[in-house]
Amino acid sequence: MSTPTGVYPCYENQFKIGAAKDSAKSIADMETFGVSFDNGVEEWTPFETEGWMRRLMTAKALTISVNGKRNVGDTGNDFVAGLAFKNGRNAEAYFEWDFPDGTVVALSGAVINVTNIGAGDSTGVAPLEFEVMSNGKPEITLPTATP
Repeated sequence: MSTPTGVYPCYENQFKIGAAKDSAKSIADMETFGVSFDNGVEEWTPFETEGWMRRLMTAKALTISVNGKRNVGDTGNDFVAGLAFKNGRNAEAYFEWDFPDGTVVALSGAVINVTNIGAGDSTGVAPLEFEVMSNGKPEITLPTATP
C-alpha cells in the first residue's frame, strides 16, 4: 500500500495512551486537539556579521492539548481520567500520535496534565480535557515508502 497524499480530515490523526506501549489504547470521544512546540533558540551577534544576528535552535518541547467528553468505561478515557489526581512520576504515561501518512510520534514518560474532568454546564456532556507534555526526546518513526 502506498503512502497517502493530498489533504486529509483531522480525524485521521489517531492517539493512544497507556502505562506502556503494549498497553496503550485509543481514547474514546475526543473531539479536538492542538499542538504547540516550545523551541529554545540561542542568539548571538559576532563582529563579522556586521550587526546581523545569528541563531541556533538548541532545544525543543512538544505539548498536545486534547479536548473531548468523559466516557466512563472506555479504557483509554478511564486511563486519562485516572491521572487527574496524580503527581510526580505517577502522572507520566506512554502516548502515541499516529499521522495519516504513517508517521508515528511516541512519547515515553510523557507528562499528562489533566485540566478538566467533568466540569461544565448542568445540561452539557461532561468533558475530559488534558495536555500531553513531552518529557525528553520523542521517538519518531517515518513511514517506509512503497511503490
